[in-house]
Amino acid sequence: MILMDKIAIDKFKKDIRFRHKIAHVETIPGKIATFKEVNNLNDKIARYLKDEDIHLYEHQAQAYDEIKNGNNIIITTPTASGKTLAFNLPVLDTLSSNKDATALYIYPAKALSNDQLNVLSILEKNLNINIKPATYDGDTEKSERYGIRQSSRVILTNPYQLHHILAWHHQWKRFYSNLKYIIIDEAHYYKGIFGSNVAYLIRRLKRIANFYGSKPQFILSSATLANPKELASKLVGENFHLIDKDTSPSGEKDFIFYNPFYKNIKKNTKDKNNKDDNEALLNKNNNKINRNNTEDQFIEDRIANTNNSDQGSKIADGLSIHQETENIFLYLLLKDIQTLCFTVSRKIAELIAMWAKKDMLAYKRRLADNITAYRAGYLANERREIEEGLKSRKYLGVTCTNALELGINIGSLDAVIISGYPGTMISTWQQAGRAGRENQKSLVILLAFENQLDQYFMNNPRFFFDKPHENAIVDLNNEIIASSHVICAANELPIANDEAENIFNIHDEETGNNYLNKLIENEDLVENSRGQYIYPYDDQPSFNHSLDQLSTDIFKVMNNNQLLEIMERSQVYREAHEGAVLINKGETYIVDSVNLKNKYVNVFKRATEYHTIVLKTVDINIRKKLKRKKIGDFTVNFGELEVSEDFFKYKKMHFSKTIGTYFLDLPPLKFKTKGIWFTIPKVIKDSLEKKFDQDDVFAGGLHGVEHALIGLFPLHVMCDRFDIGGLSTNYHEDTQEATIFIYDAYEGGIGITEKAMEVFTDLIDSTTKLIDTCQCSDGCPACIYSPKCGNENKPLHKDATSYILNYIQEQINNDSNIAISSTVDKIKDDIGLNDSNVTNINNQHHNVNDKINKAINVNDKINNSINVNDKNNKGINVNDKINKGINVNDKININKSININDSKTKYEEAVSLFEEGNYTYAKDILVEIINEDKQYSNAWYLLGVILELQEDYLGASNFLKKALIIDPTHENAYLLLEKLKNQAK
Repeated sequence: MILMDKIAIDKFKKDIRFRHKIAHVETIPGKIATFKEVNNLNDKIARYLKDEDIHLYEHQAQAYDEIKNGNNIIITTPTASGKTLAFNLPVLDTLSSNKDATALYIYPAKALSNDQLNVLSILEKNLNINIKPATYDGDTEKSERYGIRQSSRVILTNPYQLHHILAWHHQWKRFYSNLKYIIIDEAHYYKGIFGSNVAYLIRRLKRIANFYGSKPQFILSSATLANPKELASKLVGENFHLIDKDTSPSGEKDFIFYNPFYKNIKKNTKDKNNKDDNEALLNKNNNKINRNNTEDQFIEDRIANTNNSDQGSKIADGLSIHQETENIFLYLLLKDIQTLCFTVSRKIAELIAMWAKKDMLAYKRRLADNITAYRAGYLANERREIEEGLKSRKYLGVTCTNALELGINIGSLDAVIISGYPGTMISTWQQAGRAGRENQKSLVILLAFENQLDQYFMNNPRFFFDKPHENAIVDLNNEIIASSHVICAANELPIANDEAENIFNIHDEETGNNYLNKLIENEDLVENSRGQYIYPYDDQPSFNHSLDQLSTDIFKVMNNNQLLEIMERSQVYREAHEGAVLINKGETYIVDSVNLKNKYVNVFKRATEYHTIVLKTVDINIRKKLKRKKIGDFTVNFGELEVSEDFFKYKKMHFSKTIGTYFLDLPPLKFKTKGIWFTIPKVIKDSLEKKFDQDDVFAGGLHGVEHALIGLFPLHVMCDRFDIGGLSTNYHEDTQEATIFIYDAYEGGIGITEKAMEVFTDLIDSTTKLIDTCQCSDGCPACIYSPKCGNENKPLHKDATSYILNYIQEQINNDSNIAISSTVDKIKDDIGLNDSNVTNINNQHHNVNDKINKAINVNDKINNSINVNDKNNKGINVNDKINKGINVNDKININKSININDSKTKYEEAVSLFEEGNYTYAKDILVEIINEDKQYSNAWYLLGVILELQEDYLGASNFLKKALIIDPTHENAYLLLEKLKNQAK
């Protein structure tokens, strides 16, 4: 083994050419291993461990014991911590003692299956057991399939293959009847649409195993997650024991945050005293790079050639960061540091490898052959050669996509470059885990792009290193996904109604009916004589339901009558509209035409230096509120939405410059989904307009909040920013207030925004910090600009964005509700709302004006209890708010008798919400009251009061008239209606 000089690893962070762009250096200390013996080991396994001089780490021994005790487990220790051995040994222990037992290994990628096959084949030989491990996937020869089904005891496959072969379970009777273990590796990979589909696929698999009399035990292996037990339970539908303490050894690791947009970065204080270390690189007399070192001269020339126009300002175009990546890549290779460079796309991986080989030819020709790219799309034997070349050190530098992020065995390397945050902290740590040889020091360099997520980490490194990783989302409430798998399950085995409900959660929350009725009406299923449901056709429904896509509205992308790829309609609108530049396997194509009727996209191949961005407008209707969460004094809603997206034009872009704008003629994309929304009160609008005296300042602030929240959504919930959509508006008809929506960008929703309800406070905190720490003056891609904005990032106002976010944060943290709540309770006591002993209340008329004046002056009370103006420096003055919008003395007189029933209780809550200024939620409750009791005049009256305050005078008049029809003696309704009539004159 080649030992890596620690000094070579340390040189990068101290090099004068790079260190001024280093935002943070986190030194992760090495650790020694902790071992543990397993009692009553199988003799063959004990002999194998002794012969190979293997000592089980504590977490491996713990996994062994839990599995042998019959428990389902999920292991979430880091890359290269021995997870594979942890579950292979107990599985093979069982298969050694039970000659009929079988095990199914499920991997998300074929390459992983092949790796594990090699491992299992070696173990089979060393343990001298007969398990005949085999892969069974799309590459398996037809001539081999029968033999595998009949004799193999360990089969390795992937979800896509399993999806199609479950219907042929009668050919697998031997295997399913003896199935003891199902191993799901890389479980963190199963999230979003794919994860939700796989969750139902596993339920179909369990159903078939149960049919043949087996109840397999589940073993899951995953990267570190914030919610591992939740993910495991949703994927499988069972309880799990968590093993997450890593007891394997590791060397020290420097994790460097490197920001090419270094205008915004303060000099790293951590290395300011490293003068002595730098003197080896510097000439003390002239403070320049040591010219005697030809490697340093080569790198210096590269930097000069690629950044000769860069005089310390931010990088201007997108290509420069890739050139910067190449420079660091070359620097490490010239120091003989074996490096894996992760990039954001196949094309960039190829480009950086090509540039590096070309530049290395001019300096060290022999090293040029030690550089290559690795990506999906290469032939299997080509990928295998590169993987082996990394282990043997034939290749010193490899650029790649996330294809090498998963647990493919390539050994451990000296350094990893991550060019652009890969979207999740899980992926980042997976990629970083590729660096580190046993106890040697290693290096990870994360280069930031100019977007919200990347720049947030550059400015807030502690968030990255201290926070648990994201939540992986699996949604079991999507009707489209559930219905698809019920159809497939019915094709595999007849399905009863209770099975559909219990196993597949086939239940419509809105109607109370299960989805089977719709499937029967659509003739997707028919009922047999036993009262079970079956699939009535001869085809295989699994081929009509993709695991990767939600919609069955699929388009074929054709190039010269050759199928290039398939995509669903929403993706066609975003990426393959007429005139779009489509990238496929690193090649660029121009969309010539789109046939919406026949669902074809015709493209032609053309090299081009521009890309396209589509613009859209969004309209949202609230269909049903499912949840309402009050956090402090702020309220967030979650519910069903109807979204209409109008893709009306696209732009041709050369880097950040627009070179043309073109209109599109596409019908709106309409779908029902789920999302969150919240309102911003008019007092904030008034304050902003008074503070800044600018047009569209409020709209610009709302728009900025929407963009920034969406930009940081993946920080807390594992998703891509394109998995969610948003809308901000000064006024929305359904809430009648300024409203911000964030929604799942898929039909039926996939659980992303619902999870955000749980982490909303953290989302607001991180977004506020993002805006406050960004050094731009008017907004930029690092804070409030969005690459997918349909309004071309107009209007946007950074200061107003910060103002609104700080308001939300203060409302969330506000404890003034304690003082206000006690005040409201006292008012209610005075008017009799809280007195359960009141009798003959129907004959009483309560004048709230008189009662409040006698009992309490609300303005004085609030001033005495809490000076919100002092607490809230943003100018949210409760006195002003009450005087302008919630003047209880002037507005509320309840002199209508109140019935002691559910409506009374709801009305109390509505009054309380009204007094707090939560008009939207007060209105929701008042509407519920009216639906239950249309003669409840006070509900009609209070709705009129709220609409009058919101300046909807016509609506207010209608509700007040209704209150007077019910109760002609309602004096306050009469007075307010007269006021509105006078204003109209």
